[in-house]
Amino acid sequence: MSRHPANHGWRNVIKASDEYAGGVSHKWYHFDLSRHAAEALLLSNGKDGSYLLRNSHEGPGSFALSVRAKDSVKHFHVTRKSSGYAFGFNEFASLQDFVSHFANQPLLGSETGTLIVLKCPYPWRVEEPSIYESVRVHTAMQTGRTESDLVANAPSFGTKEGYLVKLGAVVKNWKQRWFTLNRNELKYFKDKMFDEPIRTLDLTACSAVQFDYSKDRVNCFCLVFPERTFYLCAKSGVEADEWIKIIRWKLSQIRKGR
Repeated sequence: MSRHPANHGWRNVIKASDEYAGGVSHKWYHFDLSRHAAEALLLSNGKDGSYLLRNSHEGPGSFALSVRAKDSVKHFHVTRKSSGYAFGFNEFASLQDFVSHFANQPLLGSETGTLIVLKCPYPWRVEEPSIYESVRVHTAMQTGRTESDLVANAPSFGTKEGYLVKLGAVVKNWKQRWFTLNRNELKYFKDKMFDEPIRTLDLTACSAVQFDYSKDRVNCFCLVFPERTFYLCAKSGVEADEWIKIIRWKLSQIRKGR
């Protein structure tokens, strides 16, 4: 445990909470798991309402709670204070109190209006069979390449979802649609309960995203594509800014990979 000196207390509380939960382990503290790895775990193997706790990049004693909300993963700060730990509008005197709080399946609401019930923790350790494949073929497909030619590459999940109001292309009216952002795809649906999107926008073809003040609406932003500019409106300026920031970040990552 020496590689996590700042968070010894948390691991001790996780152990102590096993008895509190009636013998069901609460080992859902994932240490230095990255944001990307947390999203990969929860999206591939979790379910709506799955969550895990990990160290935050904000510094020692700070944590991040990663929660799956349908097709996206949301991240929340857990801040250490002199009086205990702050999470949202609540403060907890000890880590034990904070852990106990999750047994009651709390409901979280973000600034985007999304409500999430924290249903089940994602365990740090998952039992898997100890089975390995045998190597039967091992040959080089190219020659003359060196280690410097190996380029590690994986697209960011960078997930986000929520309702936005979209301006129609032909009939110039505004309609509310459910949007999901995952990897380099922005999809919009007729509503949240629909599985098939109306359209999928490939962000590799998007040249810009920015606030827009040309429409008679507030909290609007636009995405510029070669064939069309999409005009979207959020419920608040904060939410619009969140969408712009994450899409702009994705565009910068796409350009770096070119």
